[in-house]
Amino acid sequence: MADGGTPGGSDALFAKLRALGIATGTLQHDPVFTVEEAKRLRGELPGGHTKNLFLRNKKGRMWLVVCLEDREIDLKALAAQLDSGRLSFGSADRLMQYLGVVPGAVTPFAALNDTGGRVQVMLDRGMLDAHDRLNFHPLDNAMTTAIAPGDLVRFLQAVDHDPGYLDLA
Repeated sequence: MADGGTPGGSDALFAKLRALGIATGTLQHDPVFTVEEAKRLRGELPGGHTKNLFLRNKKGRMWLVVCLEDREIDLKALAAQLDSGRLSFGSADRLMQYLGVVPGAVTPFAALNDTGGRVQVMLDRGMLDAHDRLNFHPLDNAMTTAIAPGDLVRFLQAVDHDPGYLDLA
């Protein structure tokens, strides 16, 4: 980790959620690495299903963009919304260094591990408005955790990551 510590895992995440009084539900499953794999595996799991894009610009600024899984993202248009300049995907090494997760386990819950506040979490407003539960990996891609949108925002604020909001529709 960038701060020299060891990243927290799902146990640390669940402890933080409990301490905040946030109710979640978690389903264990085979590990998944892509949206397509998740779609095949989940069956009829209720709630909004998401994708999480770990992005950076040439100046080293980083964003975690969280949106519904079927949202088509135009990186040039997104760069204009973020006023970031050209965006590219962050490397697996950078992902581990700042969020403490591996590719396939990217999640807004990883803000728990970004104690230096280097990654800006950006949430799609449409995702928050469309579902009463949202599904994310709890720092482990062999599980899916459902959380209410308002509770996700409350969690992010509690770990010093006030989210930004995007209109990606």
